[in-house]
Amino acid sequence: MKQYPFLIFLLLTITSCSKELSFENESFEEKSTVPCEKDCPSISIDVPIAKNKKIISDSINKKVFSAIKEIVFFEEDSANTTDYHSLAIAFIKSYEEMHKKFPTETFGWEAKIKGNIEFDSNQVLNIRLDHYTFTGGAHGYQGYRSLLFNSKTGKAIFNDQLFKDKEKFKAFAEKAFREKYKIPQKSNINATGLMFENDKFQLPQNIFYTSEGLLLYYNSYEAASYADGPKEILFPYDEVREYLNFQ
Repeated sequence: MKQYPFLIFLLLTITSCSKELSFENESFEEKSTVPCEKDCPSISIDVPIAKNKKIISDSINKKVFSAIKEIVFFEEDSANTTDYHSLAIAFIKSYEEMHKKFPTETFGWEAKIKGNIEFDSNQVLNIRLDHYTFTGGAHGYQGYRSLLFNSKTGKAIFNDQLFKDKEKFKAFAEKAFREKYKIPQKSNINATGLMFENDKFQLPQNIFYTSEGLLLYYNSYEAASYADGPKEILFPYDEVREYLNFQ
């Protein structure tokens, strides 16, 4: 009889270990039924879905879905768009409604989203979204989106929470950024043609934890023109560990 508590404890331990947080990529695709010869409108979403540990998984999955929805959702009423399948349908529906109004001016709508686990440690989980959208115009828009989470709770980590002293890190990053892109330290940050708002260096919207270090990534238009492309700078963790709240 005295062995039962131990056996129960052992069973619970095994069960707990078998339910560690894991991810499985799931894919969703839709195409327009409007007749077309080439560049037929389509959307594809391939995204890692968190499994097990329901509270943590739900928190991560909701944040990832919300981010992707921001990228590809164009309708006003979002009440019925609550999963990836309905989101893909909504994108195609937006195209078809636009096509009815402007049949000769709409063509080739496309959306591609690919999600990957960029980094996973005891403190930080980083999901990267590679996204491309084209809804008319001279060219589409391609970029990366960084989603950071507390590995233990599943709660989102915002950029302001990353640093012990954000202003101190920003000064450190600006000096390194100027050196990489050959901008004199005493000149205006936009002296060589960059487009920082208010002529002041800013940290990017997307900061990645990678296997090689902390990556500051500026998508097109964030710090430079589309023609100049994205800008980035990578810091080995040994160089920035003193600034970070999460390792």
